[in-house]
Amino acid sequence: METLLNNGPPGGRKLVSSVMACLLAFTPFVATGVAAQASEQMELSPVKALSVRDTYYPGTEDIRPDEMRVIACGTGMPNARPKQAAACFLVELGNGDKFIFDIGSGSAERLSGLAIPYDYLDKLFIGHLHSDHVGDFDALWIGGVIGNRQRPLRVWGPSGAEEKYGTRWFLENIAEAYAWDYGSRQGNVNTVGFEMEIHEFDYKGVGQVVFDENDVVIKSYPAIHAIDGPVSYTLEWNDLLFAFSSDTAPNKWWIEATKGADFSIHESFSSPTTLIEKQKWPVADALNVGTQVHTSPSQFGKVMDETRPRMAVAYHFFNDFDTAPLVEREIRKTYDGPLSLSVDYMVWNITKEEIRTRMAVISHEVWPLPSVTEKLPADPADRIGFSDFIISGAEKFPEVLREIYADINETYGTDFKPEDHHGPID
Repeated sequence: METLLNNGPPGGRKLVSSVMACLLAFTPFVATGVAAQASEQMELSPVKALSVRDTYYPGTEDIRPDEMRVIACGTGMPNARPKQAAACFLVELGNGDKFIFDIGSGSAERLSGLAIPYDYLDKLFIGHLHSDHVGDFDALWIGGVIGNRQRPLRVWGPSGAEEKYGTRWFLENIAEAYAWDYGSRQGNVNTVGFEMEIHEFDYKGVGQVVFDENDVVIKSYPAIHAIDGPVSYTLEWNDLLFAFSSDTAPNKWWIEATKGADFSIHESFSSPTTLIEKQKWPVADALNVGTQVHTSPSQFGKVMDETRPRMAVAYHFFNDFDTAPLVEREIRKTYDGPLSLSVDYMVWNITKEEIRTRMAVISHEVWPLPSVTEKLPADPADRIGFSDFIISGAEKFPEVLREIYADINETYGTDFKPEDHHGPID
């Protein structure tokens, strides 16, 4: 397959393969990486690793005390697909803090791929309650418990025009819906991480401080998306300004708050044409949703032209070899500054001096890391247990259990006996 692009000399056209089109779609990413690499002296050796690499391997690099690292864990559309999860960005700071902004469908898997102890993934900021922004909340919350988180999951999010549209209502009802899950784990695993701290704030607040700890200040701003309630965020730390729109049509609050931001993530939804041709939407819906409910690529460009960040990051579109050039072309109609067309596992290292853009390479066989504190075993007395009917169907195979327990006790120097909530298993 070949793609025809207008990127040759004036009056001419250059035919490039789909592979080259794919590379051109990531022109800002490639250019940034090359610039970063060229700024350092690369040492070559026939036996040593490259001194400079344009790839990020999670868990292999320190974060400098003055550095911010942002990782895209969900950049796609509201409907799920393997290549891109729904909205989620992780912000890591040189002071040790980590913040999750939105937790859309499929994004918890991306977070797990970064090999970060779940104890550190304990601060979540929700922009609004569409499933593509909160759809993996349960995977982070409950999956984190099984993955050794022994801290409460702290969650910030906006109120709504009615109580039932607010963050607290959503989270408390999620907890109710997962009553069986929680009850079934009591007494079987440590459930400290099930605790949840809910911080709901007024969605109408303009520049209101919703978080102020450890020299980090996070503020919220009203967003315009679907109905009342959505918000956008800024994070200030070490004289760096990070901004995350979540979902919003262009608005005055964002433009005023993010002028000159160091790092500005704003939605750039698929254009109406793409929604019609690729998403198979009716024309009326494509125009309304693509330009009024969301921000189109050319509108995104206008927002960034007015705010002029050090790095503009477009997300919330399917980033493919044929769509990315179209998105970039639309953005470039209204904006000529630094730009990243985001895709899952894109990584940015941000300091006052430079912004380095790379891609992460993750292990698909990652396991959770230990808790950062001593993990105590569950108390069997907390088990709910079974009815007599279910117990009547159990086959204990005591001779097999005795062998398993004996092997484990010998290996780990313990002395546990096979038993259930009724007592020893003979």
